[in-house]
Parts: sequence; C-alpha cells; structure tokens
Amino acid sequence: MVSRMTLFLCMLVMLVTISQSYAQVSFLGSFCIDDNGNYTANSTYHNNLNALLSNLSSNTDIDYGFYNFSYGQDSSTVNAIGLCRGDVKPDACRRCLNDSKVLLTQLCPNQKEAIGWYDQCMLRYSNRSLFNTMETSHSFALWNPGNASDIDQFNLVLGNLLDSLIGQATTLGDSQRKFAAANVSESVFQTIYGLVQCTPDLSEQDCSECLTGAISEIPQCCDGKRGGRILRPSCNFRYEIYRFYDLTDVKIPPAPAPAPKVSVLPPLSTDTLSTEGKSNTSVTVIEIVVPIAFFILVILMCIYLRRQSRKQIKVQVENDDEIRSSETLQLDFSTIMTATNNFSDANRLGQGGFGPVYKGKLSNGQDVAVKRLCKNSLQGDIEFKNEVMLVAKLQHRNLVKLIGFCLERRERLLVYEFVPNKSLDFFIFDEVKRAQLDWEKRHKIIGGIARGLLYLHQDSRLTIIHRDLKASNILLDAEMCSKISDFGMARLFEVDQTQDNTSRVVGTYGYMAPEYVFRGQFSVKSDVYSFGVLVLEIVTDQKNSWACRGENEGDLLTYTWQNWREGTVSNIIDPTIIDSSRNEIMRFIHIALLCVQEKVTDRPTMASVVLMLSSYSVSLPLPSKPAFSVRSRNVSVIQSEEYDPVSGNSIN
Repeated sequence: MVSRMTLFLCMLVMLVTISQSYAQVSFLGSFCIDDNGNYTANSTYHNNLNALLSNLSSNTDIDYGFYNFSYGQDSSTVNAIGLCRGDVKPDACRRCLNDSKVLLTQLCPNQKEAIGWYDQCMLRYSNRSLFNTMETSHSFALWNPGNASDIDQFNLVLGNLLDSLIGQATTLGDSQRKFAAANVSESVFQTIYGLVQCTPDLSEQDCSECLTGAISEIPQCCDGKRGGRILRPSCNFRYEIYRFYDLTDVKIPPAPAPAPKVSVLPPLSTDTLSTEGKSNTSVTVIEIVVPIAFFILVILMCIYLRRQSRKQIKVQVENDDEIRSSETLQLDFSTIMTATNNFSDANRLGQGGFGPVYKGKLSNGQDVAVKRLCKNSLQGDIEFKNEVMLVAKLQHRNLVKLIGFCLERRERLLVYEFVPNKSLDFFIFDEVKRAQLDWEKRHKIIGGIARGLLYLHQDSRLTIIHRDLKASNILLDAEMCSKISDFGMARLFEVDQTQDNTSRVVGTYGYMAPEYVFRGQFSVKSDVYSFGVLVLEIVTDQKNSWACRGENEGDLLTYTWQNWREGTVSNIIDPTIIDSSRNEIMRFIHIALLCVQEKVTDRPTMASVVLMLSSYSVSLPLPSKPAFSVRSRNVSVIQSEEYDPVSGNSIN
C-alpha cells in the first residue's frame, strides 16, 4: 500500500504545478506585419509610437482591461489596442501590457504594424484604423499535445460549451467587456474549461462571427486534443481540462440556458451559468462525488508511478553490466608517454583548470586528448576518482567520451576522445575566429549543450550536477557538435535528492549561481544558471565579467537586462549574426534570461529548456531580474577564473 507521505507528495506536486500555471504571465506569439511599410529610427512615427505606448496603460480609471488610443496626425498617426483577458485584475493587466510593449517593439523593431499575444493580454498597433473593425487575418493557434480518450464525446461536450459561451459573450457583453468563461463535466473524472473573448468595440454580430470562425478552425489545429486556443486580432478562445482562469471578483452576468442538444451525458453544469432550477440534492452529490473521484484518481496515479519506478530500478540493476567498469579503462603510464611523445610541447593543446592537455595517438591509431593533472592541483585523488567513475558511466554524443585513465608514479592522467576544434571560448572570444560561427552553428552548439545537460540531469542512469559549466569546458568536434567536458567538480545525486550543500565552493567567476557562491547550495538549477550565462556569451561574444561599458559598470547579465527592459536588446547581439534569424535569437536570449533568474524555483529545468529551444508552440514566461555577479572583496575587476571564495584568491 502506498504510504501517506507518498500520497501527500503526489498531491503536493499536482497543486504546485497547477499554482505555477497561474503565477506566470507567458508570451505566446507575435506577427510583424510588413504590408503597411516600415518606419525609421527617430522618425515622427517612431516618436509617436513611443509616446503612445508609454501612456497606453497609464489611465488607471479604465479597470476593465480594454485600451484603445491614437496619437499623432495624418500619415504619422499611430493607433493601438490593448486587451486583457476578462478575468485579469487591473494591476496584472497593466503589468502585462507594459511587458508586452517592451517585447513587441523588440521583435518588430521597425514595422508600422505589429501584434503580440501574452497569456493575459494582447497588444497591437498600426498606422491604420483598428477600432470597430473585425479582423481575422494573422491568427495564432496553440494546442495541448494530449489526446482525449473519447474524441467524439469530447468534441460534442466542447461544442455545447463553446456555443453557450459565444451566446453569453455576445448578447450579455457590453462596450466594456465581451467575455465569458465556464466549465462542463465531460465525465465523472474529467471537466472541460472554456473561455471566449472579443474586443469590446465589436458589434454583437461581428463578435459572434469572429468567435464562430475561430472555433471552426479546431479541426485543423486541435481536433481531439485535450486543450487548444486560437488567437485572432479581434477575438480569441481557449479550452483545457484544467482551470486556467480565475473568476474571483469578476462580475459576469448569468447566461441564458443553451438550446438542448443530443448528448449521452446528464445535463451540463457550469461555474458561471445560472444555477436556478437545480436541486440542492444535485449540488450535494456533485460536491461529494467529485472530490472522492479525484482522490481515488490521485491514489491510482501514485500507485502506478511507484510501480513504474520499481520497474525502472530493476531494469537498471539488470543492465548494470553494460556500464563500463573503471578498471577496464586503466592504461599504463608508458603507453601514454609514447602516445604523447613524452608530453612534448609540440603536442600540447592548452592549459586546463587543473593542468595541461596534450594530443596523443594510441597504438591502434586513435587520436586522443590527455589531461595531465598538476601534482599540486586542487583536484586531489577524490576528485580524480570522481571524474573517472562518473565519466566512465556516461555515454552521450554531447559529452566528451573517456577512453582511459592512469594513476601511476604520482601521475594522474585522463585520456579522452580527441576533439579537433578546441573549446568554445577559442572562437567566441576571438575577434577573428568568431566569424566562423554563423547563427546556424551557434544554434547547433546551444542545442547540443542543452541536450548534454538534460542527459546528465535526467536521462542518464545517474543524476549528475556538473558545477563547472563554462565556455572553456565546451569542446567542438569536426562538425562543430558541442561536447561537455571536465567533470572534476561534478557531483552525483541520490534518488529523489534535489539539492546539496558544500563548505568548499570552487568554480568560475561569472558562471556560478548566487545560491552556490553565498550559501554553498547547488542543484540542477545551478547548472541551468551556468547554461543561461553560456547562451548569452554565445549570442553576444562577450564574457560575463565585470567591465566598463560607457559610464556604467556591470557584468553581461546587467548589460543584457538593461537592454532587454529598454527594448534595445539588438545592441548586445554579435553584429555578424544579427541579420540572421532575429526572432529566433531574441527567443534564445529570452530563454537565457529565464535561466539566470535569482530565485532558484523560477528557473526552468533543462527538460523545459530543451522543449523551449526546439518548439515555438511553447509559450515563454516573463523573466524576472537576473542574479547579477558580485565583486570579490579582494579583486577589483572580476575575470573568469578558478577561485576559492573563502580566501577570495585565484587557484589557477
């Protein structure tokens, strides 16, 4: 039988997941429309646009979430509409519009017409009139990847719900709000939640026509899916199998009862439709049955997950002989001496954090890279054995493969596969060589690092925290495929362990998360922070170190955040790639800022990062202010170097 603690944890995870879906305001998508021409920087239209957007949500008397303004004259007139979801409170509405205007002008830097959607609001502007006009072009669709168990029944119930909501939004809506939300029970175990909305300036007929047309697109985008949404400039709708809206303190008049339709289910019940005529007995039955059914479902899910976990552990034990034993990797010192020509300077590839690296060739003709640890290196026998045992068990195309090792004559040697294109920092921090990395290559490198980290954190048999992810530890093979290297500082987590503490914090300035620097706490989110820094370095070709930029002094995160908030983020992008896929680069910067947030729980997991990097259908939450690097008490300008924060001294 499942323990009470297991049940409690399962339910807690579900509640946290649901609560997080309410707490984040997410960017969904945008269109930069070229039909009406472009404007130039500091032109009259540009100045009018800035003036309008700066005052768009300043009118606090408007508390129903619809802003429609014009600014300027003749051909330089700017018209704008801001629409918040009908259940969003005024303060949250204004915050969403303020964030939207920053991002939209970044994504569409010179188009006279643009439209952008967030989860809680929509913003559009143009040099043509937008008011009292229904528009259906430039629509945007999103859907839940899960499928309904009974598609026909699901579609029938969903159709009834959306039809009822259209009637409610159009007939009961007014010039302030044309919005409706409700839920229906599709079965004993599942409820469908729906929401529809039009811009309030539309007529009843136009609103109905817009929503009907949008809903008719369900078969093309979301047929049989457990959730979906279509956003148009003049209207939008959404449905899910979980509550995604909050009707607290939102006054929505009751809707008339919908026309009866053929259904194999009992009459539909909604959370916003009139409840007159329903018996108290029915309400009592629902209140009792639904919680009990939900609780039973949670129990069944937890039992299933626990059994699956046991099966996975059993499979891992049975396949443990597939993991290479470290003893089978041990090489003689004489073999390595011969391979490297007695560690000749001609074969020296570079200097790592714990010693030099040499190129070698084994007797079978295989090229290798030999890491020779310094005798006075801070990586002692514990770290050395740690790296051997960890790397020997890791097999992934985005991790450097360990060929062998040697522990002989006070020598500690690690033999890796040879990666011909050196490390990432060799390219991005060199004014000449960085030109060899176009955006396609950088995109590939970032994706490879993300997949390598995901393997370490989740997909391997072990959960491993790298703790020293930086540009010099990312190697590039002949095809510019990125490979994570140097596992001397890595830590192995036990099953269900989420974080650990250490009194010996060793790492690299600029890449370490603040909770690790100040409190010695590290987790998978520490690596996520380092990944975010890496992405910004790859996009900007700048190190995350303290430097003077004009009259301001600050690190790369400070500089990026300032430009992000001011809508000038293109200033930080490497000029050689800025004319490539601008929207994609902006999305990667957005993801990087999510990774370097100060609050650990706000950072995404690498599983989420990989999904966000590869799928544009995944909406991105707004980043909060990043955790900026801090000065050491004994160092005036911080460069990227190994250090011990207890003494503040470099250990390179």
